[in-house]
Amino acid sequence: MHFDIASLLLAMTVAMLTIAIVLPAVMGEVNAPARRAQIGVMLQAAGWSLLLLSGIVESGSLADRTLSTFAMAGIAGGMAFNAIAFDLWCGRVAHDRAPALIALVLPVGYAIGFSSYAFRVGWANGLFTLQMAMVAASLWRKPEVPVGKWRGLLVISLLLQMVVTAWRGVLGAFFTESYPSFLAPHPVNLAFAVMGNATAVLSLVAILLAHRDEAARELMRLATIDGLTGVFNRRAWLAKANTDLAVSVRYSHPVAVVMIDLDHFKQVNDSRGHDAGDRALQFVAEALRSAVRAGDVVGRYGGEEFCVLMTYADQAAANAFDRRLRQRLTDNALDQLGFEVTYSAGIAMRTSPLDTLDALIKRADATLYRAKNQGRARTLDAGGLVLLPVG
Repeated sequence: MHFDIASLLLAMTVAMLTIAIVLPAVMGEVNAPARRAQIGVMLQAAGWSLLLLSGIVESGSLADRTLSTFAMAGIAGGMAFNAIAFDLWCGRVAHDRAPALIALVLPVGYAIGFSSYAFRVGWANGLFTLQMAMVAASLWRKPEVPVGKWRGLLVISLLLQMVVTAWRGVLGAFFTESYPSFLAPHPVNLAFAVMGNATAVLSLVAILLAHRDEAARELMRLATIDGLTGVFNRRAWLAKANTDLAVSVRYSHPVAVVMIDLDHFKQVNDSRGHDAGDRALQFVAEALRSAVRAGDVVGRYGGEEFCVLMTYADQAAANAFDRRLRQRLTDNALDQLGFEVTYSAGIAMRTSPLDTLDALIKRADATLYRAKNQGRARTLDAGGLVLLPVG
C-alpha cells in the first residue's frame, strides 16, 4: 500500500483546522484553561497550514523563509498554550514557563539559520522534542486536583511524537543526504504523518475530557460551597462535621461547636441595602477563615448564621477562637465595610461519646439565643460564662 506523505499531512492539517473551528462551539462558554487550549489548537492549525503552504513556493525564497518561520512560531506557540491549559487543568496556579520560552526562541533561531537546511531541521525538531518532553513531564507530575485518564492519553501521544520528532531532527541535521526534504517518501516522514494524525485526535479527546473533569469539579464545588461567602453550605458542613465528630469520638478528642449569629443584620439590609449585607457576610466569612485553626470546619448555617466545628478543641481553645474572631471584626470592619459588625454566639462541647452533632448544635443554638437575650454582641460558653466583645 502506498502512502502519500503530503496527503497524510494535509489530512492532519484539515483535521486540526476543523477542530480549531468546532472546539469553541462545542465547549461553549469557557474559562482560562479551556480558552488557552482553544488558542493552542488554533495556533497549531495555523502553523501546519503555513508549513504546507511553504511547500508550494520556491524553496529557499523569501516567501519560503517567511511562511516556514511563522509556521514554526504557530506550532511551538500552540504547544506552549496547551501546556498552560494542561497545568491549569491539573490545578497548578504557577505554570511552567519553559515551553513558552522555547516558543519564542525556536522561530528566531530558525529564521536566522534558515539558509542551512541541516541546521534548521535539527534546530526546529530538537526544540520541538524538548518542548514536548517538558509538557509530558509536567503532565506526569501528580496533579493538585482529581483528574481523569486524559493525562495518560496525552503523555503516551507526546512520547511517541517525541521519538519520531527526534528521529527527524537527527536525520536532518547529521544525515541530510538520507533525509532530503519534509515531504520525501522516507519512513520517518511516514511515521511522523501517521503520529500527527493520531495525536490530533488524541489531543481533541484529552481537551474535551479535561474540560468535562473541570465542569464536574465545579458542579461538586457548587454543591458544597455557599456561593456568596465561599464557606461550606449547610448540607456540606453537616456532612463534614458528622465525619469529624465520628473521628473525635473514636479517638477521644475534644470537640466544640460554635454557632454565630450576626447582630441586627436585618437593619443592615434595610438601612444600607442588600449589597452592604452581602459584603458584611463575605467579610465575616473571611474573618472566620482567618480565625479558625487548620482542621476546623466553617459553614454558613443559614441567612446570617454561621457554624464552626472545632476538632481537638477544649473550652479554652473555643474561647480563644472567639477572641480572635472578635478582634478581627473590631480591627477591620469599619475600614472595609464602613460600619461595625458584631455577633452573638454560643459554644457547646462534646461531653459524652453518645453526643450527636444534632445534640451539639441544639445546645450551641440554645446558648446563642441566651446570649442574644442578654444583650447581644457576646458569646456564652458551655458553662454559661459570658465572653464580652473585645475592647
